[in-house]
Amino acid sequence: MKKLTFLLISVLCCTMCAQNSTEVPSYKDSGTHFAEEALKPFVEDGRLPGAISIFYRDGVQETCCIGYADVAAQRPITMDDVYMQCSQTKGFCGVTVAKLVEEGKITLDDPVSEYLPEFETLWVMDEEDNNGIRTLHKANNVLTVRMVLNHTGGFPFEISAKRSDVRGGGWSGGAPIRQTASIAAASPLIFEPGTGVQYSNTGIDIGAAIVETVTGMKWEEYLKQEVLLPLGMTSSWFWPTDLQLKTQVEMYDTRNDAPAVWKEENPNQQRPYNDAHVFASAGAGLWTTAADQVKFYKMLMNLGVGENGVRILKEETVKSILAVSTRPEGFEGYSLGLAAPAVDGEDEWFGHGGAWATNCMVNWHKKELKMIVLQINGAQPWYAALNEAADKFFESVIDNSAAEAYTGRTE
Repeated sequence: MKKLTFLLISVLCCTMCAQNSTEVPSYKDSGTHFAEEALKPFVEDGRLPGAISIFYRDGVQETCCIGYADVAAQRPITMDDVYMQCSQTKGFCGVTVAKLVEEGKITLDDPVSEYLPEFETLWVMDEEDNNGIRTLHKANNVLTVRMVLNHTGGFPFEISAKRSDVRGGGWSGGAPIRQTASIAAASPLIFEPGTGVQYSNTGIDIGAAIVETVTGMKWEEYLKQEVLLPLGMTSSWFWPTDLQLKTQVEMYDTRNDAPAVWKEENPNQQRPYNDAHVFASAGAGLWTTAADQVKFYKMLMNLGVGENGVRILKEETVKSILAVSTRPEGFEGYSLGLAAPAVDGEDEWFGHGGAWATNCMVNWHKKELKMIVLQINGAQPWYAALNEAADKFFESVIDNSAAEAYTGRTE
């Protein structure tokens, strides 16, 4: 196991373009250092190995890269280092489904069985009786496309073939997307479709399997063709190259009042990261860089238009099925693979987080974005300070004269 040694911790904060360094920034540097000031004490005492933070408001951006991607090697963290974004992959699936909805190829309230016939008959687990025996009953409710994308379909977190305690399992191992859907259809549901909430990678993978049926393409290839490449996200993929992995943001377990400890791998996404045991997963599995990921979320923030001016979705599509909940009234808000408010409003945010502490949220009304990139597991005592830093940024008086230079901002 790699030995973690904290030598002299250098604190690096870079106000750089949230795209690749060869591209021209489409925003003005804020000149502020709120995130650096908030995170620096935690980096200096070793509890936080390294982090990337981005605050954005209407053409003005603060970008902070602080600490290390690899502490033992003393390798500074940068915007171009690859990392696992884990469940943030769900939002990418939501966008692919949203594209097909606006093209009239999918309707959210269509039965899943219309696209995947094996979902015609589903079975639901009953409660255990007094003898500890559990029975099944045929599902009374129709499972819809909407339900699998917003975690109300009744599916467990993962299918049995993706158990993380089996070597080669986890969300990136075990089975390809279409097979995952078939296994899910043959497995009992936890509750009647549409009557509860269970956060589920499986449901999102079923949504991706529907995309495959409708388009005749592998979901990941459709994602690349329609979203990743148009947005210029050339460093994002399910199989990072060996060269990319040399700049991986390493993973760590945090400890109370002590330096974080290096962790060899995520049990749900196991080494080697790019061999034949790895399958694309829509629920989690897409690798990316901060420079790439911010392009995706700025597209959502700008109601379907990328920072490079390329339109991915119509404004109304983002507003109606991504930026606001698609769940029944009374359930906590969630849209299509994205955490979203139950009712949209000027102060509401939508986006998603991922295991190992990545997160990005946007407010399309105010053109605001806040993103954090970490690769850690355990207690995160810096979040109060980081949230306070975000408040300071958004409340501060910043010259936004560069706002009109933002490509496609008002389109």
